[in-house]
Amino acid sequence: MNSDVDLTFKEAFMAISKLKEPVAADTMLKFYAYYKQATAGSNFPFDGKLDVRNAFKINAWMQLKDMSSDQAKKEYIKLAKAVLKNKK
Repeated sequence: MNSDVDLTFKEAFMAISKLKEPVAADTMLKFYAYYKQATAGSNFPFDGKLDVRNAFKINAWMQLKDMSSDQAKKEYIKLAKAVLKNKK
C-alpha cells in the first residue's frame, strides 16, 4: 500500500466532500465509481432494490471492475484536482 497515495486520496475526498457548489452529475458519478473501486474493489452489492439513480451509480462503478484500488485512488485524486482548480 502506498501511504502517500492513501493520504492524498483521503485529502482529496475531504476537499470534494466540503464543496459548497454543486458538481456536475456525470463528474459525481465518476467520483463515486473511483471511490467505491478504491475502497471496496469489485465487490458490487445488489439488494434487489435498484432504482434509476443507484443503477447509474453501480453501472459507473462496474465499468472500473478491472482497475486496481491504487489506480482508482490516483484517478480520484486527478479528477479532484481538476474540479477544485475550476472551483477557485
